[in-house]
Amino acid sequence: MESELRALYVISVAAELAGVHPQTLRIYERRGLIEPQRTEGRSRRYSPHDIEVLQRIQELTNEGMSLAGVKHVLDLERRLADAQREISALRAQAEQARREADEAVRTVHRQYRRDLVPVSKTIVRVQRSR
Repeated sequence: MESELRALYVISVAAELAGVHPQTLRIYERRGLIEPQRTEGRSRRYSPHDIEVLQRIQELTNEGMSLAGVKHVLDLERRLADAQREISALRAQAEQARREADEAVRTVHRQYRRDLVPVSKTIVRVQRSR
């Protein structure tokens, strides 16, 4: 994932990879659709992830969606991805908790077996004298 976020491409290369004009990238940035990283000299640098987002923007706009709609879709897709990651993390935590609970139950059962005294040793026979 880190390599996807590393900003490598200048605006002209990013535009070519995304299949748009560099001015279009500037418009997307002004509209809040993309936020490229900046060098110390304030030049834009785009990551492979940014290129994927730009390609997704192109898909949606080619289908006739407005930039406002695209922004909404991208936000929903990001939120969905975040939720899916959270669900995966929660499932892993739940699985770990289940394993720990199962082990705790096994430990208690082993302790019960150690504490039980065989019935034959607990019966005291009492004989009544007559």
